[in-house]
Amino acid sequence: MLNENIKTIRKSKGLSQEELAIKLNVVRQTISKWEKGVSHS
Repeated sequence: MLNENIKTIRKSKGLSQEELAIKLNVVRQTISKWEKGVSHS
């Protein structure tokens, strides 16, 4: 559920995983894991 929301909102804002990662001060792999539902921390 959270993973789907992250991906949907990111795409609606026209952001890549890399761009969102920079805004959240995390690495792109973290965004990828969140979107896949692998990790929520």
